[in-house]
Amino acid sequence: MKRIAQVPIIVMAALGTAAFAGTIHGKVSGVSGESVVYVEAVAGKTFPAPAQHITIDQKGLMFVPHITAVQQGTTIDFLNSDSVAHNVFWPSISGNKKLGHNLGTWPQGQKQSFKFDNPGTIPLLCNVHPEMSGYVIVSPTPYFAETDKSGAFKIDNVPDGAYTVTAWHEGAKSKSNPVKVAGDTTADFALTK
Repeated sequence: MKRIAQVPIIVMAALGTAAFAGTIHGKVSGVSGESVVYVEAVAGKTFPAPAQHITIDQKGLMFVPHITAVQQGTTIDFLNSDSVAHNVFWPSISGNKKLGHNLGTWPQGQKQSFKFDNPGTIPLLCNVHPEMSGYVIVSPTPYFAETDKSGAFKIDNVPDGAYTVTAWHEGAKSKSNPVKVAGDTTADFALTK
């Protein structure tokens, strides 16, 4: 009997939680290709680091994918699928050179892992192949999305409230806007080079 009485309470709690979460959708314009949009912070909340690792491959003398968005605390495995040795380093995180790091150089089939505990934009480079570049965007929250090629994005399950939302695009100036989430919310960004 106690178990039956608990079921309605659990269902009501779940429905109550769902009622206070919204969706941010919109479009990033002024640039072509993929952008990343993310919620800067949620006051009074911290988020556990994701357990699942993300892989960035070095294949065909490129970082694949070229742009990767992850939540703060995510571990990325850098795999070398090429028949030549590769290196991975970044000179800074969002311009902070003290956060730069060099993972070293390794041969085909091996990987090096790194946990990204600092939010920001990380330009990936290879000192063996200077033509290689990529980006990791580390969001301070789990509320982020990569746009499609037309610039459209959708971020689900954002708690209702007021936030700063940032749009990033390679080679453009990032833009941050205040956004009030209450159910279905639209946030559009016009970026410039």
